Amino acid sequence: MTIATTAPMAGGEHSKMNSIVFASCFGTIIEWYDFLIYATAATLVFNKAFFPTFDPLASTLAALGTYAVGFLARPLGGALFGHFGDRLGRKSMLVLTLFIMGLSTFCIGLLPTYQTIGVFAPILLMILRIVQGIGLGGEWGGASLMVLEHAPADKRGFYTSFVQIGFPIGLVLATLVFSLVAKLPDADFASYGWRIPFLASILLLGIGTFVRSRVPETPVFEGLKRRDGLSGNPVGEVVGRNTRTFLIAVGLKLSEVSWVYMLSVFIVGYATGKLGVPKAMLLDAVLYAALFELITLPLFGWLSDKIGRRPLYIMGALFSIAFAFPLFWMVDSKSAVLIFTAVTIAMNFGHGMMFGPESCYFPELFGARIRYSGASFGFQASAAIGGGFAPILATVMVGYFGGTSGVSIMMIVLALITLAAALAAHETRGAALRD
Repeated sequence: MTIATTAPMAGGEHSKMNSIVFASCFGTIIEWYDFLIYATAATLVFNKAFFPTFDPLASTLAALGTYAVGFLARPLGGALFGHFGDRLGRKSMLVLTLFIMGLSTFCIGLLPTYQTIGVFAPILLMILRIVQGIGLGGEWGGASLMVLEHAPADKRGFYTSFVQIGFPIGLVLATLVFSLVAKLPDADFASYGWRIPFLASILLLGIGTFVRSRVPETPVFEGLKRRDGLSGNPVGEVVGRNTRTFLIAVGLKLSEVSWVYMLSVFIVGYATGKLGVPKAMLLDAVLYAALFELITLPLFGWLSDKIGRRPLYIMGALFSIAFAFPLFWMVDSKSAVLIFTAVTIAMNFGHGMMFGPESCYFPELFGARIRYSGASFGFQASAAIGGGFAPILATVMVGYFGGTSGVSIMMIVLALITLAAALAAHETRGAALRD
């Protein structure tokens, strides 16, 4: 089904499109902010606040384990909200996932530590992390479809790239807030400073809920309802009848999601703990790299409308293979200039080149009746593998081998999987959004 022509939009339609893009992007910013402040806290404070009885390496792995649990919950959220998004509509899932995510994040900021309530502290932390993961697992697909299914056919890559901007903005906000509270004396940071980023999310939740409640349902979904074309079991159709496409989606996501969490989680912990680099330097490097993505993500989205989605994935995977070793050589130098350069290049080309068109490419791979389930489940299943386990495996490798060569090899293998998926995928630029 084609939802728009390539003709220019009228003024009213253009304004409506801008409102939809803003609502989707703003909510995604909040979701990613909530999810990413946990990632930062896991490496800087949770190992001491919730797992103080372990040795340093074991406590860091335990904290990263609760971080990974959120990723394991994301495919569940993708399947759950994908099912209802394909059955009940995209809009209702947008508001619900945002509320789940924001409330669980706020509650993390209220949690007593291990010193106060003992083993119940990490148990409660893990439960809230699971709830976070479920909420985020369903959010991305809904936000992407809201924009995609309203956008003109020749600008779908560009418009949906603004959904992806939610990630770097959320990363910037999370890093900025933690950079500010990290300037507190160590005792104050450990006592109450780390809670501030979590508690602040409640304010963003209120604004985001209001903004998202005002967007209209997509014309594609409304058309499916009118024709009684809704799927009775969308997740089952994705896995059972569209297995090849689902596996391609998983493979396409694997490399870039590993890269971004290696940069924002593993390298922060590795450089501060193993190399003795000031944590403020690493947080600033991630901050500036993410700021640069505010330019490159729309650029890559626009480019995907010109040359296609698939070529960007091929180029991104090839870059990741080539830069896997130089990245750590530059970080190991402990030079601020080289670290900033390495993180910025890796973030924008190892991640951004593929992440920019992703919000368009993944949903386009699936038909309208299973689009929410297919895009969300494929995206989140890969995120669980690449984002949840890559930092943990990297931490284990460095602890066992004492160097990062094994980490670089792991990143190359993941990039080869993405390259194979891109070569197996079909191009979707200009294709109709079919039933």
